[in-house]
Parts: sequence; structure tokens; C-alpha cells
Amino acid sequence: MNSTPTSEIVDVIGVGAGFTGVYLSHRLTTAGWTFAGFEAGPSVGGTWFWNTYPGARCDVESIYYSYSFDETLQQEWTWSQRFAPQAEILSYIEHVADRFDLRKHFTFNTRVVASTWNAAERLWEVQLDNGEIRRSRYLISGAGGLSTPKDFDVPGLSNFTGLQVSTSRWNISLDDLAGKRVAVIGTGSSGVQAIPLIAEVAEHLTVFQRTPNYVMPARNAELSPDQVAAVKDNYVGIREECRHSPGGIPDRPATDNAFDVSDDERRRRYEAAYERSGFLGVGAEFADLLFDAEANRTASEFIHDKIREIVQDPATAELLVPKYHPLGAKRSVFGTDYYETYNRPNVSLVSLRDESIETMTENAIVTSNGTYEVDAIVLAIGFDAFTGPLYGLNLTGASGAKLQEAWSDGIRSYLGFMAADFPNFFMVAGPLSPALASNVVVTIEQAVDWIADLIEHARDAGATLIEATPEAQQEWVDITEWTVAQTLYATTDSWYRGSNIDGKPNTFLGYLGGVGKYRRMCTEIAKRGYPGVAIDGEAQSRTVGPIHEEIA
Repeated sequence: MNSTPTSEIVDVIGVGAGFTGVYLSHRLTTAGWTFAGFEAGPSVGGTWFWNTYPGARCDVESIYYSYSFDETLQQEWTWSQRFAPQAEILSYIEHVADRFDLRKHFTFNTRVVASTWNAAERLWEVQLDNGEIRRSRYLISGAGGLSTPKDFDVPGLSNFTGLQVSTSRWNISLDDLAGKRVAVIGTGSSGVQAIPLIAEVAEHLTVFQRTPNYVMPARNAELSPDQVAAVKDNYVGIREECRHSPGGIPDRPATDNAFDVSDDERRRRYEAAYERSGFLGVGAEFADLLFDAEANRTASEFIHDKIREIVQDPATAELLVPKYHPLGAKRSVFGTDYYETYNRPNVSLVSLRDESIETMTENAIVTSNGTYEVDAIVLAIGFDAFTGPLYGLNLTGASGAKLQEAWSDGIRSYLGFMAADFPNFFMVAGPLSPALASNVVVTIEQAVDWIADLIEHARDAGATLIEATPEAQQEWVDITEWTVAQTLYATTDSWYRGSNIDGKPNTFLGYLGGVGKYRRMCTEIAKRGYPGVAIDGEAQSRTVGPIHEEIA
């Protein structure tokens, strides 16, 4: 192994070759920057390379969950379904990489394992898992927010000798579960998508659920030629609407509150929204559903009733009714025949709130109430969201502290792009950005463009050092915390707050003011010469708060 830094210095090292890395490499190399990207997988795709579990697909509509930076690309690619499956999304990313000849900028099967700021030379020294050390002026993380699997903390898992597989690193065929007694642990997005398909092949499926989710019908369908043509004819306008909407998709803003209409009218509108589904479904039907608990109750109870209508066994239905959080306070999940699956005679449900897993034997899961013999276990227990991928880079900043030490009592960033004490390091769709609650591809493009503009601004000024000031960083933290405190998100523990990871600081990981408002703030900050950023040690105009207030 070579632990001596290479003599070559590149302008930018990028981490990851998913949606972020592919666009980052295109944006920077087109502008004349030298770029070296490193990807742990064998090809481009990022999250969509790894997420191959049965039923994996995006919950944002395909025509919006795609790049907007090139009009010819938009016109030549045609999505087949409303919600594209994993294989189609991966094919799309591969197509983009090949069309713009971007693979040459990446080294695959190579993981970044440590990154240290060299203050004397104003460089990042980036250690790879092969022992090589590469150097760059800037380091930009495009590691996906949901790319680091949560540790498998299931008691006694090592005792089990049957088939084990994780939805986050799926490495078997669905046929491998055929005829087996299968346990699925977890009912988040991946579990909800996989469970109906596993149930079709398993001899018996037992689902172990800790917290029931609101599962909306995906209403997936093939896109007709007329639908595709209508979108392509107006892609410019659609993209502009996405960029300035709250969630990065064309908006249908609610103008009235839940109690502004009669009970009958409210029910009628919920029915229509339920049929429409998507992120502009029931949870977006009235303006106050994420701000007023009583208003939210009307929508939550509507979904509760739907579950009771679909699930034939009353006891099972009650276990599936989400009673522990308001609708929308955790990310809603979209499924196909999810609740209907519990009507199958070969499917049973265990509530881990009623009977916790105590241990496992070589062929069974043992709970406080009984023993469930199984041949295979599917772990659908989620990710160490946003911070996990960043901590995996083992960043050491200017003061000698690790990023995880700097964030030990709370996550802090400036606009989700930068962290004080980590000069020339940038995060795309990082913690405290809108990525958590948006169409992330829109957020990625905006972030890459803003970061590229900033480093070009510094280059034009002859500067080589860019860093967020601690004061501006704290102002941004205060803004994000104030914004979430106005909503029902503040009432609920979830992976949005890191609650699924023991010891993780309780910080809401996103900005909830909306994609459009965030974009306008970032644009105004750039126009004003980047307040909150120190360039070559000289802090620009510091105040962030008033910009936020002016754009409100």
C-alpha cells in the first residue's frame, strides 16, 4: 500500500457517483476544474445501484426525479412509469454518465476512509481504502443521505443460521425466498415495498413491526405516449415550477384550512386526494395539516378508516393503524397492495410494541410472548441518515477535531453546504438542507450549482480558502430549528431527528421552509457576496437572518 501522498493536486475530489457525483463531475469539468471522483461501488448509480430489494422504486414521480440541466437529455429520455423502478432509475443515471462521458472522472470500487485538512498547504489529503492518499484544493461530498445502513442491532441475530439479507444491501433473488418461512423486520419504505412481493412467494411471511406508518397507495401506472408528450412539450415550465415550489415538484398549494369547509366537503376532498395520492395527496389537501394537531387529526383518521376498510381482520387492522404520530410528521410511505397483503392467509403481523424481540435461535425469533420459527430473515431497518455517510469520511478539520466531535451535541451546518472549521469542504444535500423533505434531484442540482459558483467566485478573487463562519452557521441552525418548531414534525421522533440511531444528537436534519424559499435565499446570499462565508480568512457580511426574513 502507498501511504505517501501523490504529487498530483486536483482542484476537486468528489465522493460518490450517484445523482450528485454524476452532475458534479459534469458541472465542474465543463467549467475547467480538474476533478477526481471516488465511488465505493463498481459503477455509477449511488443509492440506486445498491437498493435492489424487491419492489424498490422512487416515491417521487419519474418525470420530476431527473436532471434538468440539459434540454436535449430531457427530450431524449422517456420514463415508462409514474414511479420508476430501481432498474430504470439506474439505467437513467448510467445513460447520463455515458452520454456526457463522465465515467472517466471516477475511480470505482474505491472508498474514501479518511480526509484531513492540511492548513499549511491549504489542501485536503484524502486517504483511500487501498492506502493511497490523494490531494485536492476542495473536497465535496456527494454521498447520499440514505446510503449508510443502520447497524443491525437485532438481539441474537448472530445465532440465526438461516438465510439473512438486508434491504439496504440486497444480494439474493426473490426466488431464494420461495417456499420459505420468512420474517421481515421493519416496515419503513423498503419493507413496505418488499413485503407484498415476498408474500407472493413465501410459504409464510411474518412481519415484525415496531411503529406503523401511514402507507398511501402508490397509484403507479404506465405513462402513456400522450402523457410523455405533454410533459416534454412543457419541460421548461415544469422544471421552473419545481425549482420554486415547496417540495421540488409542481405544487398545488392549499389555500384553505381543514375546518374552513364542512365535514362532508372535507371528506369528499380527502377521497379525491387519496385517489390522486403522491406527495400532493391527503397530507397536502389543507394548508394547516402540518401545523395544527386538530386539523391533522381529520386527515389521520381518514387514513385510519381506510386501513380498517381494507384489512379484514380487525385485530390486525388496529395494529396497522398509525397512532403514534400525526400524518406527515414522518415521511409518508407509498406502497402497492400493502394493506391488502395482510388479508393473505400466509401473512401474519407481530407488534414489537406488544412483544419485543428477546433473542434469536438458529431457526427462530424469540419474543417476550412466543417463538416464531423462520427459514429466512429480511432486515428492513433503515439508515444512519445524512450524518452516517459524512462520518464515514473521517474528516479532520482545521482545529484537529473530527466532524463527529464537532457535531457531538447537535448537527450544525451553514445552509446544509458547509461546516465551520472544515475549510474548502462542501456537502451536497447535506444536513440542514431541504434534501430531507424534497425531490432531492432538484435540491442536488441547485446545491452543485451554488457550490460551483462560490468556488469560482473565490478563484476569480485569487482566494484559496473558503469556510463558513461559526456565527452564520449558528444563525442557520437557529433558522432551521425555528422553522421545524412551527410544525408537527417537532412532536415526533423519527430518522428525521436521528432517533433511530442510539447516541445520535437529537437534531432535525432538514430545512422545512421549502425548496423555492431556500433557493431564493441562496441566490440572494450569492448576490450579496456570500454573507456568512470567510474567504481567505476575511468574513463577508455576516448576517443571514435578515435575508431569511426578507424572503419570507
